[in-house]
Amino acid sequence: MPKRKTPFSFQIRIIHRYLGFFLAGIMFVYALSGILMVFRNTDFLKSEVLTERQLKPNLKAKELTSVFKKGAKVLKTEGDVLYLKNGNYNQKTGVAIIKKMKLPFVLDKMEKLHKANTNSHLYFLNIFFGVALLFFVFSAFWMYTPKMPVFKKGMYFAAGGIVLTLILLFL
Repeated sequence: MPKRKTPFSFQIRIIHRYLGFFLAGIMFVYALSGILMVFRNTDFLKSEVLTERQLKPNLKAKELTSVFKKGAKVLKTEGDVLYLKNGNYNQKTGVAIIKKMKLPFVLDKMEKLHKANTNSHLYFLNIFFGVALLFFVFSAFWMYTPKMPVFKKGMYFAAGGIVLTLILLFL
């Protein structure tokens, strides 16, 4: 008796299934960190961390940008102390207090993973994950034969998702 050839759609379903199980953890991390990143311009779930640094005395406001980053604009001056958006600097002593809002350790690591670029040692993971997501997108169309009712129904959902995406992109 000759061996039956497994249909392509069935093979795709198997790969789709096990790749989905394999990537479940990282999909959870990316989903959660993606939701958190929506709130990155707020202090949601962040706590204040104060750091004291000894700088040279008598620095001007422009010279503080490397330490205070975006918050280096002087809001007020009282005696020798310059008050900035994210801390203060004593011109006489050179002591700077830098205030930074940080996510809890695990959430911070998750967000860094999500934002990894070629300067990070984890960028290969983002590329692999992106390719895997593209596989999920395309394999969904080969999981069922076009004659099956579930495929035809899926095409309506795919069209709806594409229309919604286009609307959201151009709003």
